[in-house]
Amino acid sequence: MAKTAIITGAGSGIGLETAKILHGEGFSIVGVGRSKDKLATLEAEIGNPDHVLAISADLNDPVAPKMIVEQTLKRFGRIDALVNNAGVGSPKPLDETDDQTLEDFLSIMLVAPFRLCRDVIPHLKEGASVVNVTSTFAHIGGRRGGAYSAAKGGLKSLTEHMACEYGPRGIRSNCVAPGVTMTDMVRHRFEDESFKRNNVETTPYPRLAQPQDVASVIAFLCLPGSEMINGQSIVVDGGWTATKYLSPRVTRTKWIEPEDE
Repeated sequence: MAKTAIITGAGSGIGLETAKILHGEGFSIVGVGRSKDKLATLEAEIGNPDHVLAISADLNDPVAPKMIVEQTLKRFGRIDALVNNAGVGSPKPLDETDDQTLEDFLSIMLVAPFRLCRDVIPHLKEGASVVNVTSTFAHIGGRRGGAYSAAKGGLKSLTEHMACEYGPRGIRSNCVAPGVTMTDMVRHRFEDESFKRNNVETTPYPRLAQPQDVASVIAFLCLPGSEMINGQSIVVDGGWTATKYLSPRVTRTKWIEPEDE
């Protein structure tokens, strides 16, 4: 019987690429998302209806995790990997974040993964893997982080707890922390020249990440070759977080004092 992976946010970007890689490694895929059109894309990309189950669900609904687990077990009879990938972007600084925005970010990127992990864990056996997709903002302070940083930092800590609590049962829990990645959710932000410079000119690698770059790391953490990796966060950002790199273009630029607002 094929191993089974549950992947949230599976209809596009990092989630879709992860599903494709794991399917290529012999996994049956349970793809979860809100958009039925995007889930149809997942089914078409996998092209193997016997080994893909698309579940349209709002992860903010408290009953969604139980429903996802029940449908997975009914269809495939087992769960071997869980990838909590669903998220939202475009956060604001703390002082500009209202309560509704705070609730929305925490709900989809901390509360929903917490609930899904809680419902999945009883069904995982030795060799299973949980991968929570966090962010570079779970590791460093970043401007405009606000509720996003709070959610991703909480998810990182939750993952470390799980590694300690369930590692003795042979269940591994790790984070993958992408930097700026060229997904549909991010690509439009490169129309802002300031955003583009702030990321391109501070990354000590000649390009930014594509979804496949992040997905390949997630998939690796679900495979036997990563068996001794537990409680870790692997940052996929071309060195942005680990260095204080500035491109030659920036270091050669004349300093200009900001204008008074």
